[in-house]
Amino acid sequence: MPRKFVDLSIFLENDVLSDPPAFAPKIQYFTHEQTYEQIEPFFPGLKKEDLPDGEGWAVELVQLSTHNGTHLDAPYHFHSTMDKALGEKKPAIAIHDVPLEWCFQPGVKLDFRHFADGYVVTAADVEAELKRIGHTLSPLEIVVVNTRAGKRYGSNDYVSAGAGMGYEATMYLLERGVRLTGTDAWSWDAPFVHTAKKYGETQDASLIWEGHKAGRDIGYCHIEKLHNLEVLPPTGFFISCFPHKIRGASAGWTRAVAIFDDALMASV
Repeated sequence: MPRKFVDLSIFLENDVLSDPPAFAPKIQYFTHEQTYEQIEPFFPGLKKEDLPDGEGWAVELVQLSTHNGTHLDAPYHFHSTMDKALGEKKPAIAIHDVPLEWCFQPGVKLDFRHFADGYVVTAADVEAELKRIGHTLSPLEIVVVNTRAGKRYGSNDYVSAGAGMGYEATMYLLERGVRLTGTDAWSWDAPFVHTAKKYGETQDASLIWEGHKAGRDIGYCHIEKLHNLEVLPPTGFFISCFPHKIRGASAGWTRAVAIFDDALMASV
């Protein structure tokens, strides 16, 4: 089979709902017609008409959170420490310390599109889906979950759409050696609007961000706001998701890609 790539990333763009409005990215575009004033200070005496066709360069100014767009969360995002369950609680690693080998591994897709928005996936659900697709997890495989949110990207309900991964479901993966996971939803956990309702009823703070907080016990990363997961088969591909190298940061943007390549799969 010839090598094939599937883009798993959303755009960074204005005016498309990918985050709550207060956290949305802001991109200012300068066209070739608008940048003479940026260039002239480098070359005193330069006139706009001296430039080829009177055009300067195109450039953009971007205001971003490290959690805008398709991004990789580091264990530092979840908690200040990690690996308590492994017998040695240690400082959580930031994005520049994430092992690169975590970010290029065979992928496994779990299909949870049938679960309702706000549903919290359990370990039994993960086990049942792995049985359905006939797959046994291996250490360092990248496990991505396809939720209803993937088809709601850009819609008004995107941030509140999709099922979330609970503590026990996340630990089920981590205890089997998985160190990088992903979702097409806004968050690895159930959308906040649904968790807030449960918290209001129970006042149980352990429900808040329970999937993320599994990183206290075993450090791991996850990708949020993936795209196109519905076109992937359950297995048979690699995922590449190297994060941008931002010193000390809790996350880094990534161009996540699925790679179908017989030679790659033969090396597993």
